[in-house]
Amino acid sequence: MIILDYRDRRPIYEQIVERFQELMMSGVLEQDAQLPSVRSLAMDLSINPNTIQRAYAELERQGYIYSVKGKGSFVADNSALKDSKRQVILKKQEETALEAMGLHVDKEKLKDIIDKIYDRGGMSDD
Repeated sequence: MIILDYRDRRPIYEQIVERFQELMMSGVLEQDAQLPSVRSLAMDLSINPNTIQRAYAELERQGYIYSVKGKGSFVADNSALKDSKRQVILKKQEETALEAMGLHVDKEKLKDIIDKIYDRGGMSDD
């Protein structure tokens, strides 16, 4: 579920936050799903529980999760966050298209790259 890269320059708690965000945004962790306890996740990852607590606090601050006293942490309704993120992606795509147009990149070539990425579910090798 969570894989840490100890060579990554980012703090471990940021890696945990990012991975949970990815799992929530992709639908792997659905609304109201309970997250592992701080203690159990810390043991699974062999890291300090304070690191997990910091990651959970950041996720809660950003609106990705909510806590229930005595019960644990749960995935919040992230539909507004997903919509916001989609808007950011579409804006970036618009900016990329305008930049490509300014550099006279063929429109069909740009569409083909996007189609290949969606068809393969990953990065284009062009």
